[in-house]
Amino acid sequence: MTPRLSVVHVTEPVDGGVARCLVDFAADQARRGWDVAVVSPPHPPFCSAVESAGASHLPWNVPRRLAAGRRAGVPGVAQLRGLGRLASTISGARPDVVHLHSSVAGVAGRVAIRGRATTVFQPHCWSFQAVSGPRRSAAEVWERFAARWTTMVVCVSDAERRLGEQAGIGSPFQVVPNGVDVEAVREATENDRASARARLGLASGPLVVCVGGLRRQKGQDVLLDAWPTVRRAFGDASLAFVGSGPDLTLLERRAADGVHFAGERDDALDWLAVADVVALPSRWDGMSLVLLEAMASGRSIVATDVPGVREALGDAGAIVPVESAAALAAALVARLGDHELRAREGRAARRRAETRHDVRATSEALASSYAAALAGAREPRP
Repeated sequence: MTPRLSVVHVTEPVDGGVARCLVDFAADQARRGWDVAVVSPPHPPFCSAVESAGASHLPWNVPRRLAAGRRAGVPGVAQLRGLGRLASTISGARPDVVHLHSSVAGVAGRVAIRGRATTVFQPHCWSFQAVSGPRRSAAEVWERFAARWTTMVVCVSDAERRLGEQAGIGSPFQVVPNGVDVEAVREATENDRASARARLGLASGPLVVCVGGLRRQKGQDVLLDAWPTVRRAFGDASLAFVGSGPDLTLLERRAADGVHFAGERDDALDWLAVADVVALPSRWDGMSLVLLEAMASGRSIVATDVPGVREALGDAGAIVPVESAAALAAALVARLGDHELRAREGRAARRRAETRHDVRATSEALASSYAAALAGAREPRP
């Protein structure tokens, strides 16, 4: 059994999948009797969730240049100035483990701490996946350099781990797949689907749902390119985008008949329940929580072949090449036209969520990773 620990989590994202994973971890660790603090930019909904989970919140005003620098995948000297306050905030909590989430905290935290505490870095999707050419090379160089200040890297999939190894990152790795509360996310029955459609005011025709932030990473533009083919096959089909983001206006301009933008919602599970097919057309990603929630909801899923999808979804849905509108359209048409295929895939997806992606198993695996990191920190590093 892992002894009582003091853990400090550091994150720059305060919404989306990274924030949700962190709150789940904090809640589990608080239930274990650990002292848990979360360092992040002030954001009332996130701060409230952290405190409701049983953790304390410590504010971090992220330097603007550092936050902007994440788009380049590698920090510059100017972006790293002003990290003394972050170092003081972390050290003041006297942590046994510092857990850094995503690229900005991965940069800032490792420079601020520089190996003076057991440091776990969780990329939630490598920064170099979002860039190409010289910027990708520079991001990989940074990650290799930062390995000296990293006790352990926690990856959400074997595919993510392999990407790190191929980039030459020399840190020890642990794989801890993402999880969702499969007891809270029920498998949606036909009655659930009908009642959710009534609540949302939706018609009874074929419906594809895409949940996620509206940005290039998530590939909604590729789904819009695929949509005319779907509409030619099913003239009454609808496509609903659930979420908000910087690409909203661009996507609205490109939208064709049957496309609806639902905006940011707190009833995303209802939208998954009403879907005939859930589409996840990402260009890059970690192991999407929307994917896992769609699986737990028993939905038929079409997702792009980004790291983690094959490990999570397996053969319980369709996996298509990234940025292939034709393949995406063909997979959607096949499922919208075959109720039995959708039902079979939905049942298989639910079973995989129950057996592989329960958040309780994920939290236990993370606690074991901390124990391994603490043991590794006591050993000399080459």
